[in-house]
Amino acid sequence: MKSILGIGNALTDILAVLPDDSLLSTYHLPKGSMQHVDMETGDQIWAALKPLGVKYVAGGSAANTISCTAILGMHSGFIGKVGDDELGHLFKSDQEQYGIRSRLLKSEHSSGRSMVFVSGGNAERTFAVYLGAALDLVPEDLQPEWFAGYDYFHIEGYLVQNQDLVRRAVEYARAAGCTISLDLASYNVVESNLAFLHDIVEKYVDIVFANENESRAFTGLRDPEAALAELAKLCRVAVVKVGKDGSWVRSGDEIHFIHPWPADPVDATGAGDTYAAGFLYADALGLPLKACGEIGSVIAAKVVEMIGTKIDIPRWRDAKQQMRELIASYTR
Repeated sequence: MKSILGIGNALTDILAVLPDDSLLSTYHLPKGSMQHVDMETGDQIWAALKPLGVKYVAGGSAANTISCTAILGMHSGFIGKVGDDELGHLFKSDQEQYGIRSRLLKSEHSSGRSMVFVSGGNAERTFAVYLGAALDLVPEDLQPEWFAGYDYFHIEGYLVQNQDLVRRAVEYARAAGCTISLDLASYNVVESNLAFLHDIVEKYVDIVFANENESRAFTGLRDPEAALAELAKLCRVAVVKVGKDGSWVRSGDEIHFIHPWPADPVDATGAGDTYAAGFLYADALGLPLKACGEIGSVIAAKVVEMIGTKIDIPRWRDAKQQMRELIASYTR
C-alpha cells in the first residue's frame, strides 16, 4: 500500500453548536469564514462557549485527512508543532492511536486551537482559530529526509500564513518524488494569498481540492464547472465540492459529476478533509477518476452524520464495506 505524509496546523477543535448567530456577531466572525484571532480574543470566545457545552477533538485540516488515510490502511505521517501542554498531549495521543508516524515539534507557546461554530439549518461552519504553537513551525524545522519514502504529500491551505514554509515543504516533497495534493482551505485564505497559491499550484501541485467558494476565489469564476475547468489546466486532477449537492472531478478532458452519498447530516465539519482522504486512498490504489470521487463521497457522508470530525466505528465499518463494493465494481 502506498504511503502519505501530511503537514498542517496541529490544532485541537473546540466544537460548539450555536442556537443562533449572536455570538458570531459579537466577535465579528462572518458566517462560513475562517478568522484568525489573538490569544486574548481566543480566550474570550472559549469562555463564552463553555456554558453552551463543547466537544474537544484533535483536529486541523491535514491532520484530519491523515487520520483517515491511516484508518484506511495507508502508511501515514504528519508534521506539525504543538505546545508542551494538555492540548498538545491530546493531539499526540490521538495520532498515536491511529498509528500515524508523527513529527510533532515542541514550541514554547501554547498549543493551537480551532473553535468551530455550527449554526443554521444547513449546519454551516464558522472558525475562529488561535494558531499558537502551530504558527511557530518554520522552514528551518523541515528536514528533506522526512519526505523520503512517501508516495503522497498532502498540505492544507491554512498554512499559507507562512509562505516560506509552504514553499520549502513542496520543494522537499517534489525532490522526494511525491504526488502533491493541496486543499485550498477557505475562501478568505485564497483571497489573501491568491498570487502565491497560483504559483504553488502551477509549479508543484498535482491534485487540488476546493469547495465552491474557494474555487470561485481562486479562478474568479462563479460557475463550479467553469472553475473546475480552469483549475484542471494547472494540475493533474481538480476537485470542486458543491456541498450537499456532490462534487465535480476533472483530469484533462475527463470530467465527472459525483453524486452525494446518502446521509443524514447533522454537522458538515470535516467533510472536505475526509473526502480528500478517500479520494487520495483511491488514487493510491490506481482507481479511475470517477471512483476516487465516489470513495471520497462515501467517507464524507459518514462524517457529516457526526458532531465533529471523527467517524465512529459502526460508520467506519459501513464505509469500508461500501468502498469494497465500489472498488469491486471497477475492478471486476
